[in-house]
Amino acid sequence: MKLANNEPFYQKLNKYFTKMPYSYNKFKHNVREHILLELQNTSNPRVLDVGAGSGTYADLLKIPMDAVEIWNPYIAQFNLAAKYNTIYQQSIMTVNILMYDYIILGDILEHLTPTDATLLMGQIETYNIKCIVAVPYLYEQGEHEGNIYETHHQPDLTPEIMASRYPNLKLLYGDDEYGYYINYEPHVAPNLIISSGIL
Repeated sequence: MKLANNEPFYQKLNKYFTKMPYSYNKFKHNVREHILLELQNTSNPRVLDVGAGSGTYADLLKIPMDAVEIWNPYIAQFNLAAKYNTIYQQSIMTVNILMYDYIILGDILEHLTPTDATLLMGQIETYNIKCIVAVPYLYEQGEHEGNIYETHHQPDLTPEIMASRYPNLKLLYGDDEYGYYINYEPHVAPNLIISSGIL
């Protein structure tokens, strides 16, 4: 879809984001229902929340899970030890993900270089792990309050670039500023929610 000025629909000022460690609020109810439904058919599912930040997905899902949080101050600031079973204070690139059934990459892919992100997604595919990915579109962000890991190394993400760079990911929910993607066929086909009416 094009806007009246012929700019792609997502080329707008991003008004709705807050600085990490918080997450985009839209569609969270839909995402919660989707993830819980997907986990129903797995006995004692092992879930990994990458880039836990403030613990958004622990608060949202309220199920046992582990987390990766590379920025140590967040662990104490948001009491992550009370929200997760195990916390890896390291890069996701050095975590053994083989033991997990489901991985949440919420506001994470844009923080990795395209090379690292492609490598990570390749490992997830190789191990046949279900994964949900949430990304903002065309969103520049640098170091924040001394946290160098807040930098976006893929500020160029758009629906087209996601499709080209990560062809195994399918759009689940999204609007003109943000998208949720999955690497598997859902048990129940979602109703894509696109606020600008694009499909």
